[in-house]
Amino acid sequence: MTNTQDETDSVEIQEWLEALASVLEYEGPERAGFVIEQLIENARHAGVALGNGAAITTPYCNTIPVSQQPPYPGDLELERRIEAINRWNAISMVLRAKKTAGGVGGHLSSYASVATLYEVGLNHFFRGATPEIPGDLVYFQGHSSEGNYARAFLEGRLSEKNLINFRQEISGEGLSSYPHPWLMPTFWQFATVSLGLGALQAIYQARFLKYIENRKLVPANDRKVWLFCGDGEMDEPESVAGLSMAAREELDNIVYVVNCNLQRLDGLVRGNSKIIQELEGVFHGAGWNVIKVLWDSQWDALFAKDKKGLLVKRLNECVDGDLQNAYVKGGAYTRTFLCGDNEELKALFAELSDEDIARLNRGGHDPLKIYAAYAAAVKHKGQPTAILVQSVKGYGLGASAESRNVAHNQLDMTEAELKIFHKRMNLPFEDNNLENLAFYKPEENSPELRYLHAQRAKLKGYLPARQAISHPLVTPDLAAFDTVLQGTGDRTMSTTMVLGRIFNVLLKDPNINSRIVPIFSDEVRTFGLEGLFRQIGIYSHVGQLYLPEDKEQLLYYRESQDGQVLEEGITEAGCMASWIAAATSYATHHIPMIPFFTYYSMFGFQRVGDFIWAAADMRARGFLIGATAGRTTLEGEGLQHQDGTSLLTASAVPNCRAYDPAFGYEMAVIIQHGLREMYQKEQDVFYYITAMNEKYVQPAMPNHVEEGIIKGMYLFKAAGKEKLKVQLMGSGAILREVIAAAELLETDFGVTADVWSVTSFNELRREGAALQREHLFSPETQQKKSYVEQCLQDHVGPVIAATDYIRSYAEQIRPFISRSFTVLGTDGFGRSDTREKLRHFFEVDRYHIVVAALYALAQEGALPASKVTEALKKYNIDPAKPNPVTV
Repeated sequence: MTNTQDETDSVEIQEWLEALASVLEYEGPERAGFVIEQLIENARHAGVALGNGAAITTPYCNTIPVSQQPPYPGDLELERRIEAINRWNAISMVLRAKKTAGGVGGHLSSYASVATLYEVGLNHFFRGATPEIPGDLVYFQGHSSEGNYARAFLEGRLSEKNLINFRQEISGEGLSSYPHPWLMPTFWQFATVSLGLGALQAIYQARFLKYIENRKLVPANDRKVWLFCGDGEMDEPESVAGLSMAAREELDNIVYVVNCNLQRLDGLVRGNSKIIQELEGVFHGAGWNVIKVLWDSQWDALFAKDKKGLLVKRLNECVDGDLQNAYVKGGAYTRTFLCGDNEELKALFAELSDEDIARLNRGGHDPLKIYAAYAAAVKHKGQPTAILVQSVKGYGLGASAESRNVAHNQLDMTEAELKIFHKRMNLPFEDNNLENLAFYKPEENSPELRYLHAQRAKLKGYLPARQAISHPLVTPDLAAFDTVLQGTGDRTMSTTMVLGRIFNVLLKDPNINSRIVPIFSDEVRTFGLEGLFRQIGIYSHVGQLYLPEDKEQLLYYRESQDGQVLEEGITEAGCMASWIAAATSYATHHIPMIPFFTYYSMFGFQRVGDFIWAAADMRARGFLIGATAGRTTLEGEGLQHQDGTSLLTASAVPNCRAYDPAFGYEMAVIIQHGLREMYQKEQDVFYYITAMNEKYVQPAMPNHVEEGIIKGMYLFKAAGKEKLKVQLMGSGAILREVIAAAELLETDFGVTADVWSVTSFNELRREGAALQREHLFSPETQQKKSYVEQCLQDHVGPVIAATDYIRSYAEQIRPFISRSFTVLGTDGFGRSDTREKLRHFFEVDRYHIVVAALYALAQEGALPASKVTEALKKYNIDPAKPNPVTV
């Protein structure tokens, strides 16, 4: 390119820049932004290639210019002192726990990085709960719990003894390692430490706020959801999974604060690039409002002097690894690194000493910059806001940790480092008190505590805090489900279709109909529940802006602003996040809601098990419906759709009540009981209930079986008193095979069988294990019988159990059966085929159950082994067939 061309370009560019400056001066930044957007749009229409970063990322500087920063409303010096005290107490908490309890652990660097972000919010933005408005919802970063505890100590909500017992909870006076509502039910609201889960929960929580507002269940309000997470946490798919939904739903009630200290657990997040620029592109691309807080106020004069933008250009060029290295190596290195051979940049820094340059800080530690960003975020309308804040991991912890790769694993500080920290933070006590790691709390009438309490009084209460105010609901009696309890006569119906009937009952109940929240991941028609579309509508924050192509049909796809169904699309994780928001609404919104998340059972505990565990931690109340359940009921779908493990996985969740009903009346009894337990008695449990898509005649409920259904088993069919007798147990999809096996045993071999419907091996195991523990600690008292033993005590013969799940599910009750016990199950991978062939393949059909019963009798000497061989031939069972566990 010639010099003449360079000069022409320079003149042309200058004219464009002067035009932009004129618009900014006379019409303001909003008008300038509009003009630029129009230019970009027209350029793209003309086919101009703008590059990957056009209008997606902005220069590597603060979004809010100094001229637009609002005045700071607080006392900066008092806030600095309060923050310094919190920092010290958090450090002391971790170091004392390590010193006295050994390996209980604790983190130092995360809170050190995020402290100022929290303090500005807690002093000026995060509103507590009142009887009228439950307050803002803050998802605190899981690894920074020490800072939350330190502040609660100053507020008088935690004692010194609590802090001394950090991560030592068994005594009853300790503090949880992370945000765990189950363990600290009046303190923590949200379980966030499993990385990524808090982020997705926060987005769907913000949408749930709009949902209950649009449905007129709560008054219109300006409550905010604040999410704090780290830049490394944004690698989790859940952290970004809900971004487009939040923009599409115009969730201007969520503020996503990403603390970008450039480091994750082992090293840099993006050492060879720039994580903040990358995240800006992600958020902008998803349709979010993005605010960057990168540099503290000490940089303002430099940027103001830099008329050519050379400093910003240099900061754009360097990668995160450079920024980390420069921070660690200090002012002299930073000067050389930034300026290089550029004389104009050297002149820019000429008046600053190396010490001055070393003190140039990142925006995450400047309350003025943070306040400006928060203030802009809460005022922004029509979009969710992401605030990308650059900070230093391990800020203030000394040279061995601050901004170093090892920062996350820094669990100790030397006496020298403590003294440096003391001096740097200007702590209000003598440094000779550092060695004993004593907690520091000013006097109650001190300026610090008076200020702290006054600021929280303005914001209506302390955070974090969980308020589970009692609001019992009147739930329906079992008689309300009479149409289900009476069975279907000669008509066949799946238990999923029965669920539809149960929905009809609940949606007609004036006491709870508005509280029902049906949630689906785009499978409503698959489950045959599309009647809900017309009956209660699908929630949409804008209503239905189009004419649905099936409008002339009875069950057309109807969206409505006050719709009740949450049709989330193909995202089990999003559905689970919505379910958690509804299932904890009794505490977060002071309005109990009754969510039913109905999904392919295989895509529950296996796919979103971590969310289910978090829900348990948060004391969720509601129903998870595992539809198309079992490994053989879902014909044709194959290996990755067939579920043989969910019920066993559910057994590991202490407050999950898991059931596998075979018949509609069992489902009705379980749901009615669950409603009473969770919403009338307000127990912190939730229910997992399977539902099948196989159609068969639904019998009427026998007399006096309700208690057994809930406890886990009842006698479905009693046999006579014949000598040759067995006890057959079945559940869910396989119970009907068990019933058929009992008939074959009697007609073909003269063996009678009692048939037991086992609705929950989990509940049977839970009751039996509790009794075993009672016996262990009361060895001299009379030993009680477990419920399984009570049921079987008057019924002779070996026991055979068959389910549509792996054998370990039914094996749970083996300790409570003191006779021969044979378990059949669906261990191995699934297959695509008919139900009959699948059950034969997995050896859980009626014929294999007969063979297992005869074998058990033969083992006891009650009949010859030849009878087993006879059955194998009679039912065409090939002994050489492949083992389903190994093929």
